[in-house]
Amino acid sequence: MHPFGGSLLSTDITSDAHGNPVQNTSTPVDKMPRESVTVIVTLLVATFVVILNETIMNVALQRLMTDLAIDAPTVQWLSTGFMLTMAVVIPTTGFILQRLTTRAAFLLAMGLFSGGTLLAALAPGFLVLLLARIVQASGTAIMLPLLMTTILTLVPLSRRGAVMGNVTIAISVAPALGPTVSGIILDHFSWRFMFIFVLPVALAALGIGARYLSNIGEQGSIKLDFLSVLLTVPAFGGVVYGLSQIGGNGGATAVPLAALAVGVVCLAVFVFRQLKLQKEDSPLLDLRAFNFRMFTVSTLLMVVAMMALFGGVILLPLYLQNVLHLLPMETGLALLPGGLAMGMLGPVIGRIFDKVGPLPLTVTGSVLMVLTLWQFSALNQSSQVWWVVVLHVLLSFGLALLFTPAFTTGLNPLPPHLYSHGSAIMSTLQQVAGAAGTALLISIFAVVSAASGIVAGMQAAFLTAAVIAVIAVVLSAMMRKTEGAAGH
Repeated sequence: MHPFGGSLLSTDITSDAHGNPVQNTSTPVDKMPRESVTVIVTLLVATFVVILNETIMNVALQRLMTDLAIDAPTVQWLSTGFMLTMAVVIPTTGFILQRLTTRAAFLLAMGLFSGGTLLAALAPGFLVLLLARIVQASGTAIMLPLLMTTILTLVPLSRRGAVMGNVTIAISVAPALGPTVSGIILDHFSWRFMFIFVLPVALAALGIGARYLSNIGEQGSIKLDFLSVLLTVPAFGGVVYGLSQIGGNGGATAVPLAALAVGVVCLAVFVFRQLKLQKEDSPLLDLRAFNFRMFTVSTLLMVVAMMALFGGVILLPLYLQNVLHLLPMETGLALLPGGLAMGMLGPVIGRIFDKVGPLPLTVTGSVLMVLTLWQFSALNQSSQVWWVVVLHVLLSFGLALLFTPAFTTGLNPLPPHLYSHGSAIMSTLQQVAGAAGTALLISIFAVVSAASGIVAGMQAAFLTAAVIAVIAVVLSAMMRKTEGAAGH
């Protein structure tokens, strides 16, 4: 029933953070009820599936352009639209996780994801496929904060770093496997089989959750503010659309600039609305989490890292296929070692974090990220594939050093009533930053490529990512070890 329950939980929940004796000492896992183990493992498996799906499209974009007779900016919306949908839906998860039971939230998330996957497999054209990706993203958006909130609720403070590190196995190996799996499928089958492959796994996770998942925590009675929900669409949508279109047709135009301006204004109104609703204790996103300094610093660090890296995730497959002329499966295999390295390092980094805190880990990780992105900007048509693989492994190592400490340091000091909101805020800004980073770097790539060739465009985009990543070094130096909220 729990294939990795031992490694995930048994070793991480053996000691009492307050020095009190454990009543049942027959096995290490007795610190937590079996139901809690079932909840975390079920959510972890489901999260693995939905994150695998998130990256499965990257290698397939070239094939879809041909099969669906669409251009590069259009096909890019299958990735950007997915992230944008998550950015719009995730702010509502603070409300969803407080109003619905754990079981109901899980069934909603995996039901949407499974339905979207089926629709994608049957899609007759681009618009239906885009709609299917939006439905998939709606389910994915609920799963990520649900997993983080559950861990914060069930896992003792002194061992959260170790558990988060083990969770890294799922959330880093899954996106690494995505391009590899899709590459193998595309070499032998239609692009539809990417979704046909995922569907039975998603349905199995849905069935297991429906059968075994139990509820944790208590339901709240807060009301959903529909104005806040409506504001998320133009706020985040306007920003990402504006960034993606500026320079896309040879220079800035009035329409994308107007969209960007509307997005910024709506985002400001959204924030003002949340601050007003705090007085009634019913904001869609409770921004009081930002009163905790390490939450703010950690969130900003995640935002900068995601801006620099999501663009790289899109650019690297394009470079390998269009410049080095690798086949889709070869592209997937070239990206696999980095993700596997991150997954294997996650548990080790998590345990080191529990002992030494975030500072040495995040500074090392951010410096490594800047150096590798800078080296990516020097790649050209003569670069060797083995060197690209080495750089990607080093970049993944830097990410592993950043993500577990940033998540754990940021969420640790929050009181329990802010768990779901803190997870939702981090996840929302992470997705917006990823979408904006992708849009910005792809725009730079398109403009420079049109003027100077595809290699020059790739180099300019990676150099921009490296410059953005320098900000992460500054933020990493501000990280400090955090304690739990009073009374936690």
